[in-house]
Amino acid sequence: MPLAMAAAGDEVYIKRVGGREETRRFLENLGFVPGTMVKVVSKTGENLIVSVKDARIAVSSELAKRIII
Repeated sequence: MPLAMAAAGDEVYIKRVGGREETRRFLENLGFVPGTMVKVVSKTGENLIVSVKDARIAVSSELAKRIII
């Protein structure tokens, strides 16, 4: 299931990161690596604010669809 489908308050683990190589590298540099726990802080429209490794990051719905939980 993509991260874009998670609800606010959910704590989930990343299974894999998809997309083109540059997209995967960008997300992995932000901390979205397989095995990492992510908490969805809030959803505004289709965008998400997530907590990854003690940092809050805003993620567009397009990028959140590439992160499989």
